[in-house]
Amino acid sequence: MITSVRRAAAVCALITALAACAACAAPRPAQRPRPSPSTTPATPAPRLPTLAPGPAGLTPVFENAPRSTGKTVALTFDADMTADQGPRAAAGERFDHPRLIATLRALKVPSTVFMTGRWAEEYPDQARSIGRDPLFEVANHSYSHYAFTDDCYGLPTVGRDRIRADVERAYTAFREVGVAHPMPYFRFPGGCYDREALKALVPAGVTAVQWDVVGGDAFATDADAVARQVLDGVRPGSVVVLHCTRSAAPATERAIRTIVPELRRRDYRFVKVSDLIATVPTAALPG
Repeated sequence: MITSVRRAAAVCALITALAACAACAAPRPAQRPRPSPSTTPATPAPRLPTLAPGPAGLTPVFENAPRSTGKTVALTFDADMTADQGPRAAAGERFDHPRLIATLRALKVPSTVFMTGRWAEEYPDQARSIGRDPLFEVANHSYSHYAFTDDCYGLPTVGRDRIRADVERAYTAFREVGVAHPMPYFRFPGGCYDREALKALVPAGVTAVQWDVVGGDAFATDADAVARQVLDGVRPGSVVVLHCTRSAAPATERAIRTIVPELRRRDYRFVKVSDLIATVPTAALPG
């Protein structure tokens, strides 16, 4: 009897040992290694819409979005100052316009500011504030605000061989004052350009942005007249050109307080230039 019990216990022990051994030998599912912070892929920077090169590989020019895109409109503001303002600067003329920016913020109007590098250097706090506010985007209006063609509203001209350097100097000025993400868009000083200027601008890799609605605010004092001109001209997909320099455009801020509510009453939605460019069928996203 004792022998049988011992044999049974021995058999049980053997079975238990075999089961344990089988469990040890069974393959375990592979475990994925946890990525360390140094190997975790960084979030890619957002891609900015630009236009494909124009005919003969020239810098593309954007004036307005397709009318079929619906009731959207981009308000753009030129913050321009030439590298040497001459007697006007000597007389103490100021070119900043903080109240306009405050009004755009209060009305929650997305806008694109075409800024010269010289303006950014003169007003670094304002440039940085605009550049870091998601309501706005900062684009390039050259460094010196010298014309890229002859006979452009009396502006001094920059040599053809200096066009790329002038544009890149403006981007350098933006970075130095803390503008977060300047856009790959460029507006010609005075709006003046020709085929040679478009060719010279190619290495800068920008889209030239013009307009289809002239605000007429330069040196205007009648805010109602400026507002009427804008309201009469706006169409779906329009780009409106205005200014945000107080001495050169003293009526703009008052005009905006009329333009914005009226366009919203007409069911227009305000967007940035980048939003309009993204609607163009030929728009490209740089890799």
